[in-house]
Amino acid sequence: MTSDTSHTDVHRSLGARHLVMLALGGVIGSGLFISSGYTITQAGPLGTVIAYLVGALIAWMVMACLGELAVQYPESGGFHVYAYRAISPAAGFTTAWLYWLCWVAALGSELTASGLLMQRWFPDVEVWVFCLVFAGVLFAINAVSVRGFGETEFWLSLIKVAAIVVLIVVGFAAIAGLGPREATGLSNFVTDDGLFPTGASGVFITILAVFYAFSGTELIAIAAGETRDPHTTIPRALKATLLRLVVFFVGAIFVIAALIPFDRLKEIGGDESVENSPFVLVFDLVGIPYAGDIMAVVIIVALLSAGNSGLYACSRLMYSMARAGQLPAAFGRTTAQGVPLLALSVSLAGGLIALVSSVVSPGAVYLALVSIAGFAVVAVWMVIIVSQMRLRATIDPTTLSYSTPGYPVVPIVALVACSLSLVAVAFDPNQVAALYFGIPFVLVCWGVHYVTIDRRGRRSPEA
Repeated sequence: MTSDTSHTDVHRSLGARHLVMLALGGVIGSGLFISSGYTITQAGPLGTVIAYLVGALIAWMVMACLGELAVQYPESGGFHVYAYRAISPAAGFTTAWLYWLCWVAALGSELTASGLLMQRWFPDVEVWVFCLVFAGVLFAINAVSVRGFGETEFWLSLIKVAAIVVLIVVGFAAIAGLGPREATGLSNFVTDDGLFPTGASGVFITILAVFYAFSGTELIAIAAGETRDPHTTIPRALKATLLRLVVFFVGAIFVIAALIPFDRLKEIGGDESVENSPFVLVFDLVGIPYAGDIMAVVIIVALLSAGNSGLYACSRLMYSMARAGQLPAAFGRTTAQGVPLLALSVSLAGGLIALVSSVVSPGAVYLALVSIAGFAVVAVWMVIIVSQMRLRATIDPTTLSYSTPGYPVVPIVALVACSLSLVAVAFDPNQVAALYFGIPFVLVCWGVHYVTIDRRGRRSPEA
């Protein structure tokens, strides 16, 4: 008799520091390093700082709900399983595919952007070559072992964090006049059109963008099933992650707004070149040499880190769906190291397809992918909140080792805020495509689940 070499269980190899850096890896990307200046032009310097503070508060509320779920049900796949149990199997199925597509589209974008940035030093090499090389690197990192993935993501995220900390420290020194330049103070917060040059609408639209900026923190729930001592690790990781994100995002935005004149940021507009990155402008201002090259390296690391986290999330979602009977059982098998290799391979293939579609059909297929991804972020947050409220009603709250603070006010306020953001998207021409593609995608997923799973029977997710 031959021994069975197949496995179906992931390994609990991740600690709190891995979870924190995994979440930071998913959240901190090129948007902060390159597009933060454009964000400031939408709401003004002070308005953007306020928007990030409000957005961070809502993100904390959602993650408080998620923390209770992840501690109570520490399973690989996270909120897909919560939605399955709390709402319906179809809701779990739809949530998983929404979030999977969200990261697949992001993975394609990150590979493309990394390849384009590499041409800064290697202009004669085609972009697709770098894309394939980076795709191979991300696959290898994820395929070796769960702990190896966690360690790699820890160090990749640490590089991004270091760049942000340097910006904040150097920036505050320049604001206070501790360097060779005169103190700039806070005069740049007062624009020619006052403290809020774009009015209340600009601040509100920026708050919507901040919701997307903080998406990625929910990766902690995806990794819950591979976390050591989840009852203590997950709450600590969520708290540490959100605290760091508030400091990093708000601190960086504050420094950029204080040091770079608002008119200069408007002049740059949506230019996403490395040279016009607000980080490069600040580093140039304080006299740091080779600022452009340094930031190009940091941005590539940021892109690969986000892609690394996204590929991990995609593979665990497919693994979880297989365990719930919503995908073939082969997607739920793991290697001896606890890696769902088939789910990982298919997820990477999805990212490469998204990459190709961004080149071949940027106005149709890729627009749909990106729009659904944008819709998915808020939709998943709403699913997390509803799942927490419904599951809380079925258990004795005194038995919870971690409970949502301020229940039921916190989840209700968070749910209302997320609902309003989706309504507001309909009135923003730059984001309304999220509804045009997102809602039909949800309906299609629901229909597919009914035809392929409900009619042939299903089994519950494994505990």
